[in-house]
Amino acid sequence: MSMTVLTVDDSRAMRDMLRQSLVAAGFRVIQAEDGVHGLEVLASEMPDVIVTDINMPRMDGFGFIQAVRQDETRRGTPVLVLTTEVDTEKKNRAREAGATGWIVKPFDPVKLVDAIRRVMA
Repeated sequence: MSMTVLTVDDSRAMRDMLRQSLVAAGFRVIQAEDGVHGLEVLASEMPDVIVTDINMPRMDGFGFIQAVRQDETRRGTPVLVLTTEVDTEKKNRAREAGATGWIVKPFDPVKLVDAIRRVMA
């Protein structure tokens, strides 16, 4: 059975790149355009891993991660942050919100897949 990854990013190009990389690695991919949409998707899906951007309209990655962590059934779901941000303060904020890991864009598909497999293990 293939593992499911939810990607949350407001950039269509980034969602497309993520989908291509992850599908090629054998994952089932579901996608959302921002944190609000991500929570809507989570109402009917149980992904094995979530990959989220930080800077998004309506609800940013910090708010999204906090909302995911407040849900009992999703508290253990690994959440990887995929962002252009390299700021240590933002990394710390993401970690405090409940992020499992941090990957900087532009991402290397092989490293991304490795990171996802590591947090799933």
